Amino acid sequence: MNAKEFLENERKNIVELERLLTSHKAIAPEGGGDGEKEKCDALYGWLMENGFTDIELFKAPDSRVSYGYRPSLVVTIPGVDDSRRIWVMAHMDVVPTGDLSLWNTDPWTLVEKDGKVFGRGVEDNQQGLCSAAFAALYYIKNGIKPSNTVKLLFVADEENGSEYGAIWLINNTNLFNKNDLVFIPDGGDSEGRTIEIAEKNLLWLHVHVMGKQTHGSRPDSGANACLAACDLSLRLHNLENIFNKKDDLFEPDYSTFQPTKREKNVDSINIIPGEDWFCMDCRILPCYSLAEVLKEVDRSCRETEKMYGVKIEYTTPQKSESPSTSRESPVAQKLAAAIRTVHSLEPKFIGIGGGTVGAELRRKGIDAVVWSTLDDQAHQPNEYCIIENLIKDAQTLIEIFK
Repeated sequence: MNAKEFLENERKNIVELERLLTSHKAIAPEGGGDGEKEKCDALYGWLMENGFTDIELFKAPDSRVSYGYRPSLVVTIPGVDDSRRIWVMAHMDVVPTGDLSLWNTDPWTLVEKDGKVFGRGVEDNQQGLCSAAFAALYYIKNGIKPSNTVKLLFVADEENGSEYGAIWLINNTNLFNKNDLVFIPDGGDSEGRTIEIAEKNLLWLHVHVMGKQTHGSRPDSGANACLAACDLSLRLHNLENIFNKKDDLFEPDYSTFQPTKREKNVDSINIIPGEDWFCMDCRILPCYSLAEVLKEVDRSCRETEKMYGVKIEYTTPQKSESPSTSRESPVAQKLAAAIRTVHSLEPKFIGIGGGTVGAELRRKGIDAVVWSTLDDQAHQPNEYCIIENLIKDAQTLIEIFK
């Protein structure tokens, strides 16, 4: 039986795995949840029932959840060659539902309709998880050895930075080798054409401006922290004019420095605030280092301090930079060939502004690519997965494993 026939015969079982996973909430403590254990246990049971025998459980300590750890699973399918392993990494955790009034159905009860399944997590990232599971199942059910050993990695904590998932595994285990190929089915386009090989460097700033509070009628007797903060946010935004190179791998093709969150300062309109807080989200082309960017941030802070008589401090809640995966790397070329075969499309290499676990692997010298066929339903109400997309992704992974 060929891969396409196998997957079509498994369509009902694919939907049932999506249903099982959707019914088990896997929300991080940051979102008011208790982590992934319940969902992980259900997935472990399904894997065992379907003939997967080499399953390892890894526990990243986390005292915030009731059971004290965040689980990740590694499933191994031995291949002809074990010197270079093929990894497929998907995450078990999901985001909260948001405003329930915006949902047409219960987010935790899967609904199948018009070739789609609806529910929280069905696309992000259960589509990738299920496509990986059924691609590997094709080899198990048909008694075929993949060309290289295949490792399925189902991780915790992707939605909140991966500290208790992929990052913990990278830093606390010897799972990965530098010549391994890592595929992350967690981002893409509706055709399955784009292959993400690079990320903009990520810099978040939380800025604290300290002046002197005074009456609204006497600005001369104080130091307006709000005014200084507004000026500084514009100065930082205008760093786009300094770090102004362009790279058509990315969209937008330039570095962005955007003021975002503002925090409460005073309770009354007639009080000039002595303190003010704001945040910046900066996505910077990889041709620039964060060290040179932060040097300009410091310069802008000192100029603002001098102009307004305030003191400015900042922290960096997120700071990340990583190299790109080469278009010519084995992992990129292997995926590109599979897309040509299965999708009959010419793949397109791209970079993104968001952060993924791919960056963590690239920093360790491990090539990784991010790809999937999806409608970009992540984090939306009435999230859905097109079943044909999931099947096509599984077929593509089967081609990669050959």
